[in-house]
Amino acid sequence: MPIIRANAGIITQINVFTVPPGGQQALIDHLSEAAQFVRDVPGWISASLHRSEDGTRVVNYAQTQGLEAAHRVVDRLRLGGFLDHRELGQPSPGLYEVAFTLER
Repeated sequence: MPIIRANAGIITQINVFTVPPGGQQALIDHLSEAAQFVRDVPGWISASLHRSEDGTRVVNYAQTQGLEAAHRVVDRLRLGGFLDHRELGQPSPGLYEVAFTLER
């Protein structure tokens, strides 16, 4: 379950992929498999995939307990060959920490 709370020490990787026409599901399938592959890495928390309504983007929202865990996840993905997916979509990744939240 994603945790969206300021000052929690959680690192969120938000990766927005631009996909070719009709390509959302293929990338979602690939990213789902990648999440299953890394879910046992120490410090991994969650992965959530989002598809845009216009069919042009997929967003991967993945969380870890700190920056070191994020690096462990990326290293495992690299070893498993899951970072070689450029034909499925053009990534634009970034690592973030929650700075503010407001709820009803």
